[in-house]
Amino acid sequence: MKNYTITVNGNVYDVTVEEGAGNGAVAAAPVARAAAPKAAAPKAAAPAGAQGGTPVNAPMPGKVLAVKANVGQAVSKGDVVLVLEAMKMENEIVAPADGTIASINANVGDEVNAGDVLATLN
Repeated sequence: MKNYTITVNGNVYDVTVEEGAGNGAVAAAPVARAAAPKAAAPKAAAPAGAQGGTPVNAPMPGKVLAVKANVGQAVSKGDVVLVLEAMKMENEIVAPADGTIASINANVGDEVNAGDVLATLN
């Protein structure tokens, strides 16, 4: 048997997998455990005036296809801020809360990773 730790949407699971002889491996039910605190990765310095209270993060890696909001623009929760292409699908990245766009940290054509801060809101 092999033990694996898997993280899905921020939830950490310990999974035990039984090794089979070609008869199909059987996986035990995953056991959720508390997520270990992650060390913050060093980020590039934000542009001047980019101090926002609410980050708009990339939910997945992809390529920025369009920037739909401008710095200083008021947005409501659910308004589209950027369009991200991932796995040949266009995904609208929306504002997580009401606010004003403090900074746009990605440009059209940029490749981004999951968790990257694409914009910030005040």
